[in-house]
Amino acid sequence: MIRFSLHCDNGHEFEGWFRDNADFDRQAERKLVTCPACNSPDVQKSLMAPAVSTSRRKEQLIAGMSEEQRQALEMIRELTRQVRKNADYVGDQFANEARKIHYGEAKARGIYGEATHEDVHSLLEEGIDILPLPTLPEDNN
Repeated sequence: MIRFSLHCDNGHEFEGWFRDNADFDRQAERKLVTCPACNSPDVQKSLMAPAVSTSRRKEQLIAGMSEEQRQALEMIRELTRQVRKNADYVGDQFANEARKIHYGEAKARGIYGEATHEDVHSLLEEGIDILPLPTLPEDNN
């Protein structure tokens, strides 16, 4: 995932996460990226310096958290570990496999993988319950 600094034609600045440059371009072209402040679909990427992830930076981030936040982060880490340990990784076939399971065409089991924004909306519209796994600081290494 790539974090982009974005701005709309009304001067509002915000951030967005995308799989890659092409993913942003596709969504922006289809007017799926909108400003959270004014809902303008005229959104552009802002110039930004690359974020280099270091263990020191992660330590500083965690050090700035309250005890409740650190505990919540650890709970999220444990949930993510359990899902990855006990579910099947299906990669970019997540949407297809979720549908097969939902409609009884494949064995019911826990799965995880990647899905496009459009696939996520389709699955939810079909009544298929899904939940994104959070991206944790250590996932970027």
